[in-house]
Amino acid sequence: MTTLPVFIPRSSRARRPLRGLKRWAFTLCGVLVVLLGVLIAPLPGPGGVPVIAVGLMLILKGSYWAKRQFIRAQYARPRWVYPFRRLMRKKPEFAPVFWQQALRAEKVVLKRPRRRLTRTRKGLRRYFRKLFR
Repeated sequence: MTTLPVFIPRSSRARRPLRGLKRWAFTLCGVLVVLLGVLIAPLPGPGGVPVIAVGLMLILKGSYWAKRQFIRAQYARPRWVYPFRRLMRKKPEFAPVFWQQALRAEKVVLKRPRRRLTRTRKGLRRYFRKLFR
């Protein structure tokens, strides 16, 4: 019994080395962006955190090992990983993710009577409902 040779289209064979190169490029760029974020982190403001997040997303695009670790993290801490998953979609929703994270941060830092974001959002909702009725 002989096996038939597998026919791979010429264009597909030509793209194989480019895929590997593209994966390495994404990983290398991601590592450089993460290092840049670490350098920016001591500066005032949250400048380093978003830069590090973008770098980690680039690493996820190019590294199978990082993808496996990300999936493990999803099972271990789904609430932590969910915002990153939303930002990695084809059409990410930046405003809802930012708002959700701001509410979580406020909940961790401030006690209930001092939380302003939820009350501000409800007040704006009421204002716009009255305005557009």
